Amino acid sequence: MQAPSAIISKLDLTGDQPTVGVLMALCEENYRALMQLVPRLASLSGVQVSGRPGHTYLQLEVIEQARYTTTFRLTHVFPSGGDRADWLPEPDATLKAYHDAEQVEVLDLRQTALPIFSHYESPALRTKWKANLFLSKWLGWCLRDGHRIGPDAGRRSHASSTPSPSVA
Repeated sequence: MQAPSAIISKLDLTGDQPTVGVLMALCEENYRALMQLVPRLASLSGVQVSGRPGHTYLQLEVIEQARYTTTFRLTHVFPSGGDRADWLPEPDATLKAYHDAEQVEVLDLRQTALPIFSHYESPALRTKWKANLFLSKWLGWCLRDGHRIGPDAGRRSHASSTPSPSVA
């Protein structure tokens, strides 16, 4: 088990009233973890996948590349027991990375593991905090599981040239 990050270990994770400064620090930490997971995010396009056949896949789909930002969808795809058409996206997040500010923002988050985060709707500070805290834990898990995405990420990552699991 990986030790908590410096930011996480200093925070009151049960607090109901996070501050804007603490949220910004968490967004910066998430960006650093994202850059370990996807080092060349600012230069990617299309769909990229990390995983092994028969196991869960981590799929990244670049929605938009701009000069200082990347908007993308990050989805963990789990087999539901049938063929690839039955694979389930869980969690499924739309994120925006601000490369100049070195932060990542959760635009949309759908997952069922923690019902409190079942759908990201409100722009309220507390809701943003919870969504970004979930992202922090998810990115940490992906890194510990060995996922890396991009052309220099190693043997477990590849650009999708075949149809990816259905995640619509």
